[in-house]
Amino acid sequence: MSALPASLPTASWRPACLRADLVAGSGVVALVDGRQVAIFHVPDHPEQPVYALSNKDPQSGANVIGRGILAHLAGELVVASPMYKQHFRLRDGQCVEDATQALRAWPARLEGDEVWVLMD
Repeated sequence: MSALPASLPTASWRPACLRADLVAGSGVVALVDGRQVAIFHVPDHPEQPVYALSNKDPQSGANVIGRGILAHLAGELVVASPMYKQHFRLRDGQCVEDATQALRAWPARLEGDEVWVLMD
């Protein structure tokens, strides 16, 4: 198999789900390019109303992050893992309690009736 031409982007926006699938103040999980992506809808943050994180909890290995509870902690918007209750920042996936743990975070946006995620 030949390499991709240098002019092609290595990351591209992919549709993840419909706006109607979102639940305000909560998460849903979508399969995007074969990856489970937890998408959080925060309508009271108009500059960034959707966030996309890996759905896999790094401590337990369970795919549960999309079921986590959203909260504000130390001035940050976070999701609490349903398994061991560690908190991950929505903006970058970093764990608040343990700097060695993080979730993969992808840029996300609303475009019309769809949610798009920038996958690499």
